[in-house]
Amino acid sequence: MKAVYYTKYGPPDVLQLREAEKPAVRDGEILIKVHASTVTAVDCNFRQGKPFIAKLFTGLMRPKRPVLGTEFAGVVEATGQGVTRFTEGDCVFGTTIGFGAYAEYICFPERKLTLEKVPSGITFDQAAACDGFLTALPFLRDKGKITSGQKVLIYGASGSVGTAAVQLADHFGAEVTGMCSTANLELVKSLKAANVIDYTKEDFADGGKTYDIIFDAVGKLSFSRCKRSLKSKGIFLTTDLVPTILPQMLWTSIIGGKKARIAFTGLRPVSERTKDLTIIKELIEAGKIKPVIDRHYTLEQIAEAHRYVEQGHKRGNVIILVESESKS
Repeated sequence: MKAVYYTKYGPPDVLQLREAEKPAVRDGEILIKVHASTVTAVDCNFRQGKPFIAKLFTGLMRPKRPVLGTEFAGVVEATGQGVTRFTEGDCVFGTTIGFGAYAEYICFPERKLTLEKVPSGITFDQAAACDGFLTALPFLRDKGKITSGQKVLIYGASGSVGTAAVQLADHFGAEVTGMCSTANLELVKSLKAANVIDYTKEDFADGGKTYDIIFDAVGKLSFSRCKRSLKSKGIFLTTDLVPTILPQMLWTSIIGGKKARIAFTGLRPVSERTKDLTIIKELIEAGKIKPVIDRHYTLEQIAEAHRYVEQGHKRGNVIILVESESKS
């Protein structure tokens, strides 16, 4: 089989397509033929070995797990003894623990896969583009305690997490304001944002408006910058583990009405993530939310895809087509 390896940290060219041995399924494992994966900002950061603290997970001197990629959609090719939820031929989507999805096949223990059957009516590439919802849902629901009627600002509303957050906040009944660049205003409006702000022309903090939740989906804001735009009991959410956020979380949990919070969504137990993936599947099938796709690349174009994502201007998700047929 083909797989994309990186044996050292660095620019996109460290990604090399190689022949690898097809995994053999063992007891409790699921072998999946991958049809589609994605390139995320996190993939790019880990490829570079950034931030340094991430190397405690990926390897201090060189990558411990040489095949990147966490999101995927494909078909179950075989199951080991003891696998109960899936059978050969099932079309599935989800995420891995420890990467590995930049390959034609992946094989993991069932208990280590966040996995569900592909929602009816969508393609493999759309199914692979659902991890933004897995990030946005616990941020808004669990950390933000979002409720109907609240005013919510999504900063970075046109990215993979941002497009998911806009749709989920609307689903929860909030009045959503999406902040993005000029080129993406119509996209964000189409996702049912009640209001949009062009960050190239307007600073949300200058308008005097206040919000119940400000969700920074791209890690560009700070609690101090957002504080005056929060209501008296407003909550600032960020996806970026900056040095100041943990002390701010602790301090604001003890004193003051306005809160700063972060969620380590990728570290949640597989059982919790799987429950959320089931919710996401049901919302997609009900037509409440939809994955947003920017561009498609082939596995052979993986370095080009990483270069594009690193520019920081993708609209929704960037898909890697591992199998040429992307429909489920």
